[in-house]
Amino acid sequence: MPDAEDVRRIALSLPDTTEKIAWSMPTFRVAGKMFATLPEEETSIAVRCPKEERDELVLAEPEKFWIAGHEAQFAWVRARLAALDGEDELRDILADSWRQAAPTRLLEAYPGLGLPAGG
Repeated sequence: MPDAEDVRRIALSLPDTTEKIAWSMPTFRVAGKMFATLPEEETSIAVRCPKEERDELVLAEPEKFWIAGHEAQFAWVRARLAALDGEDELRDILADSWRQAAPTRLLEAYPGLGLPAGG
């Protein structure tokens, strides 16, 4: 089961990522733009996710994903670390969120990062 240290290690391994405390929790930013946070006593992560995909995720796997009330109007979703299928799924989620926040120069420099296998 992934934990907060796994989140931190994987997030900080992504290009141009920094950690900053905001709202009394760790947040992870690419080129200054937030792509992940560690809320709920670091037992879950909040990541960027297009609203259409987010809604599908929550319906398909409500034990794993949910939408925090104060984030409902934004393209973010929460994931329970204990419900994830290991470190590979965590890495995929973080990399996908990183891609949504990363500037074009980084997306061009790392074209395959965060894309599904074969994508």
